Amino acid sequence: MGEEAPAETVQCPQCGSKRFYKDGLGYRADGSVVQRYLCRDCGLRFRPNSMGRQILKIKRDNNSVCQVCVSLARGAKNLAAAVQPEKPAAETAQTEKDFKSLLVQYSWWMQKQGYAFETIRLNTGALRNLISRGADLFNPETVKEVLAKEQRWGSNRRRNIINAYTLFLKMHGKTWEKPKCQVTRKIPFIPMESEIDELIAGCPATVATFLQLIRETAMRSGEAKRLKWTDVDFQRRIITLNEPEKGSLPRIFSNVSGKLLGMLNALPSKNEYVFGDCTLNSLKAVFYRARKRLAYKLQNPRLLKITFHTLRHWRATMEYHYTKDIIHVKNFLGHKEIDNTLIYIQLDQNLFKNFPNDEFIIKAVHTVEEAIKLGEIGFEPFDVVNGVRLYRKRK
Repeated sequence: MGEEAPAETVQCPQCGSKRFYKDGLGYRADGSVVQRYLCRDCGLRFRPNSMGRQILKIKRDNNSVCQVCVSLARGAKNLAAAVQPEKPAAETAQTEKDFKSLLVQYSWWMQKQGYAFETIRLNTGALRNLISRGADLFNPETVKEVLAKEQRWGSNRRRNIINAYTLFLKMHGKTWEKPKCQVTRKIPFIPMESEIDELIAGCPATVATFLQLIRETAMRSGEAKRLKWTDVDFQRRIITLNEPEKGSLPRIFSNVSGKLLGMLNALPSKNEYVFGDCTLNSLKAVFYRARKRLAYKLQNPRLLKITFHTLRHWRATMEYHYTKDIIHVKNFLGHKEIDNTLIYIQLDQNLFKNFPNDEFIIKAVHTVEEAIKLGEIGFEPFDVVNGVRLYRKRK
């Protein structure tokens, strides 16, 4: 009986890695099907065309095409021997139907209680994770068993799953004794400005614009995704945020850079939203692939630690470093409580303690044209003296 070719025969043609994800199927002109792979180290998509593997084409009863990938040296694989007994289809379908019904009821209940869409999405996903790991949502002990076994989950994720399940029980008029979960607030990663520049330059246009927007305004990714064209005033260089997340305050961002306005203006404006109908998850997926490629190309693993929210932390830290005004940073971020803002004082003190005397190039601006030119090369407004706006850039 023939055996399937071992997975180690597949190697990335760019970096030689044997670590990969299966990334869908590719269809050739002759109708054959080939497995595509995504390298986990350098992010390259590839097909193993020349690695001793042969693509066969098989017709099923319903005329659909399926793939059998075999080694030329080992021969064909006996598919019948690989078939394992499964649960009756009717029983499986009924179970899945019950699960979906529970999640729909839960989502609708949360919507009626006034929870935000993002909260509903995350909580529903948390319950789906519990179900997929064998938890019975009507038996809290099975949920505790899943939480105890899943050691890979961090404290924040455990807390979110516990809170989501607590709301599920509340919907059914029940309670439970929550397992202990101590969450320690971590110090956010603050990259260097040059690393952010490299990341933005290496991303596709839409994602690069998304990153530049968060970099200058410190919006949350969900807030940036909901930005509308009517919120952008190109003439007065103003962006208005009217749909904040997490109970934050609305904000107005003035004197945005000419670079950002140019990137926004280059995007298609066929939709009322700046970033169209694509989902936030699809933007993240494109960003993660580009980030992995750049990290490998530049041999800088620090890039892998940069997320959309990292840019919010970076901007808040820089804003406090420039102004030394924590109230200004609180308003800039839209925080209602200053306790959430105080961490940027600690970040500033530790990141710049070895550079007590920052040196800047300072220029005075008298016209809009001068402001545009300075903004395009990295200068930022920081003060107004006798009616003259001053721009500066670190040496």
